[in-house]
Amino acid sequence: MSVQTKIALVTGGSRGLGKDMAISIARKGINVILTYRTKEEEANAVVQQIESLGQKAVALQLDMADFNSIGSFMQQVIKILQSKFSTTTFDFLINNAGMGATVPFLQVTEEIFNNFLNVHFKSIYFLTQQSVPLMNAGGRIINISTGTTRFSNPGYSVYASMKGAIEVFTKYLAKELGSKGIGANVVAPGPVETDFNNAAIRSNPQMKNILGSLSPLGRVGNADDIGSVVAFLCTDEARWINGQRIEVSGGINV
Repeated sequence: MSVQTKIALVTGGSRGLGKDMAISIARKGINVILTYRTKEEEANAVVQQIESLGQKAVALQLDMADFNSIGSFMQQVIKILQSKFSTTTFDFLINNAGMGATVPFLQVTEEIFNNFLNVHFKSIYFLTQQSVPLMNAGGRIINISTGTTRFSNPGYSVYASMKGAIEVFTKYLAKELGSKGIGANVVAPGPVETDFNNAAIRSNPQMKNILGSLSPLGRVGNADDIGSVVAFLCTDEARWINGQRIEVSGGINV
């Protein structure tokens, strides 16, 4: 009897941190369902990269800002599990999809607040709720947070507050899903050089240097600094890590 290859669902897997997470997970011998919001070509390129590693992969469209689309997305997941992977379940949920904006507290509007609420908390909460019945015992939920729940960065009051909610949520997931054999952890990156938040770090050498100087290691993070840790949490070696916030920030503001 052959062992069923495990499957990870990675939201926001078409670019940036999510892309590296998806590829790093595939390198561990795990199949991947990844989502994209608008960048279908980029998502398909990631699928091809994963397939070149010998794993199965598929890309599905998902807009976390559209809360009402979660149910129909999950129906797509159920269909693709059967048609592409010949199964009805998956193992790992990586809640990575997000949006970035630097908005001073006094300039935050209700519209901005609601967008962040949907993308970074409400949609994740209910996507996770609908995913759990499809998840195998031994599965993991990995929620992506931020270093700015530990230290404050002006302009991040909404973003970091929603991520703070996710960190509390993760502890409750670990507590309530333990009986199902499902673990839950947070990975909290520090400043990373990607195209996130309009490539704020990558396109601003001065900001990059300042942020890099805050780390004892003297640089900002790269996508592969984060993806490899997420992939590790999907392995059997990480089975006893549960309910934890793992900051992957090079020791910034330590």
